[in-house]
Amino acid sequence: MNRTTLSLLAGTAALAAVTGFATLSSPQAATTAGTAAELPVERTSLLCPEPSTSEVAETSYTSFTPVTKNTGNDGKAELKAAAEESDGQNQSQSKNKGKDKSKGKKKAAKPVLTPKEPGTPVTADTSGGDAPALVGTAEGKFAPGWTVQETTEVAAGAGRGLQGVNCSAPDTEFWFPGASTAADRTDYVHLTNPDDSAAVVDIELYGKDGALDSSLGEGITVAPHSSDPILLSTLTEEKQEDLTVHVNVRSGRVGAAVQALDDKLGGDWLAASTDPSGSLVLPGIPKDATAVRLVAYTPSDSDADLKVRLASPSGLITPAGNETLHLKGGMTTAVDLGDVTRGEAGSLVLTPTDDSVPVVAALRVVRGKGANQETAFIPATRPVGPRATVADNSAKGSTLSLTAPTRTATVKVTASAGSEGGEAVSKTFTIKAGTTQNVEAPTPTGLKGTFALTVEHVSGGPVYGARTLAATEDGVPGFTIQTLPDDRGMVAVPEADEDLSVLQK
Repeated sequence: MNRTTLSLLAGTAALAAVTGFATLSSPQAATTAGTAAELPVERTSLLCPEPSTSEVAETSYTSFTPVTKNTGNDGKAELKAAAEESDGQNQSQSKNKGKDKSKGKKKAAKPVLTPKEPGTPVTADTSGGDAPALVGTAEGKFAPGWTVQETTEVAAGAGRGLQGVNCSAPDTEFWFPGASTAADRTDYVHLTNPDDSAAVVDIELYGKDGALDSSLGEGITVAPHSSDPILLSTLTEEKQEDLTVHVNVRSGRVGAAVQALDDKLGGDWLAASTDPSGSLVLPGIPKDATAVRLVAYTPSDSDADLKVRLASPSGLITPAGNETLHLKGGMTTAVDLGDVTRGEAGSLVLTPTDDSVPVVAALRVVRGKGANQETAFIPATRPVGPRATVADNSAKGSTLSLTAPTRTATVKVTASAGSEGGEAVSKTFTIKAGTTQNVEAPTPTGLKGTFALTVEHVSGGPVYGARTLAATEDGVPGFTIQTLPDDRGMVAVPEADEDLSVLQK
């Protein structure tokens, strides 16, 4: 930057704009920060894993950015293949699939999807098992709150049903309780590197007796602009039904997600749990869930004792026979909760019974009976915060679930314009303390195509949310669940008490 003077405020704002990282705002940020100004982020990155290897897979991508004040009129966003192309062929082929990387002259990958305006979703479709992982970047007016949903329908085979995942930002650490190396499961950890230099990653596995011997998970190199699906069963010989996967990045950064495919119960994406915490909320258990399994892990050397409660439409209740959960340090614990919701909306709330010990957790949820069963996952998640968004909703088959575990809260829910037409509509809801509500979310006026739902915190205590997509095919109740964590669209930038530029002269 060729300037002779620069104020402290301008320098801090520039840092936030370039990196996209700063102190996250919250509903109380303006009060607690005092001298902090909230500004929209100016650059955001998202990574979408390779959707499927099935030849009968049908995948759709939906990109959406909510309208945000003070963003200016400029900016762009695009999604393209993680790898560069070579002679028209995708360079990102994992050695775990037994394919060789293509050779030839490289060229930049063409955009798969390019949004045109905040407030309106844009979609793209692909079919078959060769769709690559995608890397996305949004700048300017498209950056704050940018979200991309990847939804795949698989008609037959392992993991058949509906699979969905929110494309996530690159990071350096991820926790996945709920993975498995059981005989009927085929679980992959998808690692995507968006950068120009290689990333080095360790994958650690923790079962019911502690860490598994998994030397093959150490020092995995993910090449620049590439994606590798790592089959968990190749990292250990142990067959365990419930595992916690820890992805730790030694150098660089990656996007990570676990694809869990079951021979009999379908499959879905397992997104990362929120950072280890003493208290956790797992929102949006479908009211018709026939089986719910809680998988939890503490990375602490100390044991953790948790109070288990269900936030129902009428308030917090304790599941009979599962009042508390004891976790041994460094060991994964799983417990079957059965049809815990008993026909009502519900969210699981975990709190310490005594001393707080950091924990990660996820739920495996099953709908249907007999041969017509399907699976989805709900990881513990951050609260909605100031704003959260989920895309790829339709007029039928979408359910928005909101819970306020501690205090009554009010939120505003906005249904965006449709991807092919329609006008945005907003509605306000009050969620009573300790309850979960499947709210009647608004639908865009004159809807054509799919739409996004944006939840904004208005007042009261923290709110947690999840969205379920459902599509029954040949009697199988396909579904997928995505949580609604804070979109990190705003950053708190400290204001200078005085202009220090005079000192630079």
